[in-house]
Amino acid sequence: MIINTTNDMDKKIIITVGRQIGSGGHDVARMLAEMFGCRFYDRELLNLAAKESGFSETFFEQNDEHKGFFKSIFQMHGSFIDGAFYRNEFSQESLFKFQSDAIVRAASESSCVFVGRCADYILRDIPGKVDVFITADIDDRIARVVERKGCSREQAAKMIANGESDRASYYNYYTGKRWGHSDSYDLCVNSSILGIEGTAKFIEEFIKRENEENRNN
Repeated sequence: MIINTTNDMDKKIIITVGRQIGSGGHDVARMLAEMFGCRFYDRELLNLAAKESGFSETFFEQNDEHKGFFKSIFQMHGSFIDGAFYRNEFSQESLFKFQSDAIVRAASESSCVFVGRCADYILRDIPGKVDVFITADIDDRIARVVERKGCSREQAAKMIANGESDRASYYNYYTGKRWGHSDSYDLCVNSSILGIEGTAKFIEEFIKRENEENRNN
């Protein structure tokens, strides 16, 4: 799918938010969407991708920001997969393309805030897009996961380590960039310093100033 870079596209606000697990990045992104009157896409992208492809949303849920999904599916259910599945070359790369097309389509239609899923790379040709990465101190991240999942601190720490390994592998593979490294984003913010709401307001001010600079240049 070709990204439209006309004047209509220039007027849109497109924000992508990468995040560490437990950093509050999802909440920050939702606040930004409300602040700028944008559509918000996190797991909603899985539904869009499913509609783009005609396949079950379950495929996208199990593959979400995780490299190696198809290997495990073939090992577990290979005998039940029809030969057409292979002939159509439906693969993890196909899932990524369907999701990419859904992201591009959403960005072409309105101002959006996207959470994760390589949206910063997929929309790399859109002028004025702002790519943000949210971090937080490890103790704060563990505490959020414990509260959300109702697990022990040890279990939360393991979830964080395993989940971020998956995210990094997925992001690095498809983008050729480095997940979580400052040179991959326009702005990196530690939400432990300002809190979730303060972080959202800080990013809001950054984006407003960025847009003003772009208009003056």
